[in-house]
Amino acid sequence: MANNALNISIHNVTKTYGDFYALRDVSLDVTSGEFLTLLGPSGSGKTTLLMVLAGFINPDYGSVKFGDEEVVLKPPHLRGIGMVFQNYALFPHMNVEQNVGYPQKLRGVSKENTKISVEEALATVKLDGLGHRQVDELSGGQRQRVALARAIVFKPKILLMDEPLSALDKKLREEMQIELRQLHDRLNITTVYVTHDQKEALTMSDRIAVINDGQLKQLDTPNQIYRSPSNAFIADFIGESSLLSATVKNGIASLGSSKLKGNQKLSKDGDFLLVIRPEKLFIASKKARDANHFEGVVEDSIFQGESQLMVIKLDPKTYGEQSLRMRLPNSSSTLSELPGIGDRVTLGLKIVDSYFVEKSHGGS
Repeated sequence: MANNALNISIHNVTKTYGDFYALRDVSLDVTSGEFLTLLGPSGSGKTTLLMVLAGFINPDYGSVKFGDEEVVLKPPHLRGIGMVFQNYALFPHMNVEQNVGYPQKLRGVSKENTKISVEEALATVKLDGLGHRQVDELSGGQRQRVALARAIVFKPKILLMDEPLSALDKKLREEMQIELRQLHDRLNITTVYVTHDQKEALTMSDRIAVINDGQLKQLDTPNQIYRSPSNAFIADFIGESSLLSATVKNGIASLGSSKLKGNQKLSKDGDFLLVIRPEKLFIASKKARDANHFEGVVEDSIFQGESQLMVIKLDPKTYGEQSLRMRLPNSSSTLSELPGIGDRVTLGLKIVDSYFVEKSHGGS
């Protein structure tokens, strides 16, 4: 089911409800064949933006182009998009084959050609031979696949997905994330995917658009957003992190009475946050030049299967009242070496993994 994908161009899109800005001057481009995820907390505006792309919401102003065509005033059924809804929106009175073939029926495709395209779509989502099953006979994962087959049966150039995995249990959800990504790569459909799950976004996306308060906060690859968040909100929202209050003066960062080095040039004075990913911390037997170091006491230690999460209360005389979360792998060799609750430890954080964001740029 190879496809000639379209690029999407969103320019200055704004949507208000009274005095409330659901979207505020959002602009971004999705390249042809890209998997872009709109990520943000509940009420951030990500689903509103997806509904603008689908044509279910008309913006107050702004432009939406599919390829070279302006579609902002075009109704949903004429946009040629595939859509997967959060609740799947399957017809309970139709069997699987009828559900998947419904878009073809609306387009006036012959029964013979519809049957061929339905069989191809079902095979693509690994539901061969289940066409005559009723919807209520299917598992949650199978229903999700039926909804996906229906969205791709007419070979759209753009696929929009609104939290399609949110109803699945954790294990199935993680399996479907990989399946969806592999399916996207096979079909070459420009895909815009909405989720509030940071790990899901990091797993599936070519790029992530982080949205909050109706605004685009950062647009970048998963690796860049995780390693170099552009502000305090993203540093806190994406992945697991400890944020330590620091002060920058004349390009030098201080945490209490301790001097710190970061992996970027700090040209502005003021209050900053040192972003520390728990898996980047290590127990330092001796201090090294290529790392920042922190002294503290183990306050808590939590077994989490493949890893051990430890809460370290930093020395208040040096760092003020702050704590760190450190995650260490639970291998047979490290288990016996892990410090216990109440033990004093020196933690290391390589300078290359030490990243600062301005405190005032946050927001929730």
